[in-house]
Amino acid sequence: MNWVFFSSCLFAVAVDPLFFFLPIINDSNCIGIDKKLAVTSTIVRTVIDFVYLIRVCLQFRTAYVAPSSRVFGTGELVIDPMLIAKRYIKSYFAMDFVALLPLPQIVVWRYLNIPDGPDVLTTKTALVWVVLIQYIPRLFRIFPVTTDLKRTAGVFIETAWAGAAYYLLWFMLAGHNVGTLWYFLTIEREDDCWHLYCDPNVGCNSSYLYCNDNHHGSYDSWLKTNGAQVFNMCNGSQDNFNFGIYEQALVSRILRPGNFISKLCYCFWWGLQNLSTLGQGLLTSTYTLEVIFSIAICVLGLILFALLIGNMQSYLQSVAIRLEEMRVKKRDAEQWMHHRSLPPEIRHRVRKYERYRWLETRGVDEESLVQTLPKDLRRDIKRHLCLGLVKRVPLFENMDERLLDAICERLRPALYTENEFILREGDPVDEMHFILHGCLESVTTDGGRSGFFNKVQLKEGSFCGDELLTWALDPKSAANFPVSSRTVKALTEVEAFALCAEELKFVASQFRRLHSRQVQHTFRFYSQQWRTWAACFIQVAWRRYYKRKMAEQRRKEEEAASRPSSSHPSLGATIYASRFAANAMRGVHRLRSKAVPTIVRLPKPPEPDFGVDDAD
Repeated sequence: MNWVFFSSCLFAVAVDPLFFFLPIINDSNCIGIDKKLAVTSTIVRTVIDFVYLIRVCLQFRTAYVAPSSRVFGTGELVIDPMLIAKRYIKSYFAMDFVALLPLPQIVVWRYLNIPDGPDVLTTKTALVWVVLIQYIPRLFRIFPVTTDLKRTAGVFIETAWAGAAYYLLWFMLAGHNVGTLWYFLTIEREDDCWHLYCDPNVGCNSSYLYCNDNHHGSYDSWLKTNGAQVFNMCNGSQDNFNFGIYEQALVSRILRPGNFISKLCYCFWWGLQNLSTLGQGLLTSTYTLEVIFSIAICVLGLILFALLIGNMQSYLQSVAIRLEEMRVKKRDAEQWMHHRSLPPEIRHRVRKYERYRWLETRGVDEESLVQTLPKDLRRDIKRHLCLGLVKRVPLFENMDERLLDAICERLRPALYTENEFILREGDPVDEMHFILHGCLESVTTDGGRSGFFNKVQLKEGSFCGDELLTWALDPKSAANFPVSSRTVKALTEVEAFALCAEELKFVASQFRRLHSRQVQHTFRFYSQQWRTWAACFIQVAWRRYYKRKMAEQRRKEEEAASRPSSSHPSLGATIYASRFAANAMRGVHRLRSKAVPTIVRLPKPPEPDFGVDDAD
């Protein structure tokens, strides 16, 4: 509702100057009142005031916190209607009351319904004074509404672009108000010119200058003899009367009845143009009020232009503040790398990482930002970011919600660029990584053993550093971190979540569900260590089976060769043939053994048996 009331105040500031457009110069060269515009502006103002009247009624029933009780904590809420009404009457009630008085509506209604005929001069004078006097409280009532908005929402304008647009709106409203006042002062200056050349000695009466159906009989004769000369002298084309800054309005004929939208846009453009140029293009006469109006335009334009440029610069700078921080950090990094004489390849890696981190986070330190939030809100944010990822990890997909929340709460984001090593074989493992985006390569040589090499790819949902999980779940593990058995390298840009050793050890000690047999079997199945050992074990078993099968086949061939034939050969020939076959089979066996490479046995990983049954 505060936003609705604030919008009504802005519309009121824009609608009130429309009453300055009511005086017009009719085709019969007299000052009249635009009746259609009078009715429309009156209705619009009444509707806007009715909206704000709801706020005034609510102020008599809106509770508040007693200022004297705020020192003790959150404060005491005052709900007594008498105290609420008394507080409002002492603060802003007088300003709201004056702002809501329907004085312009009364003036217009009197003009439209006066029984003796329309009184243009009185209506014109009353309108200008009523609108000018009421404009001040109607303008200043915006400030308590903005105060309520800041108190309820914490901030009045949330985005930088909205703040820049807000101050630009005020500058345009000022241009609209100056343009409408310029139009009204042009009517006044035209009226002064007519009075100057209206000579009573030749039958001119000042009432002839205002549109009225009850003119005296001599009006027609004056109009034919001297009236045309008076109007020609004040049309802005003659040099006998200096209209100054109002001459443009007379020449453009915007004072005549016609298209109201064109008249409004022309006056708005005039006001906005002169506020932007600080009135430098104004050619004034020596008329005092005209000079004062020009000075006011210059001063107002200077103030509003300074506020507009200053606030827009502040808001727009806040948009690029992260970009500027990134630029300064990049400059400092370049100076430091140059000072330390780092090689070009390392400099390239540093630049690449900083660029990738900027693209992913826009310079925001997510971890420090989340840590400043309350614990419950921090848990919900971490759950939103990490729960889906953790559930994709087969090791945790069947865990209960409390365990998943504990893991998600302790995960922190990690970014790696292409060709960057996350783990190296033989180095201590202090973090376990869960892959969110990207592709990695996991390689092992079993400690540099010759003849052994294993390589796999890790993608979304995979994890690395599983040696740390065995270390964290083992109650008898040493204080030293386990040694990595694999080298993990990023093949593309990788976004992951990391879980450090201390946090994993804490989760393992608090949640006994991680020690179950089911988790142990799942860990064996998906662990790269166990998968490599299983592949090597299967290959060794297959080679052993293959050798036994070949030995059995050779034995059968030798028996077949040594079996006596039906032609009963001699004993010496039989012995010679058997020796020849045996030597031949030994050669074949030697060649086949060389063709089949031997498999290096990989030691079995430690059993993830942590001494806790499924019932725990």
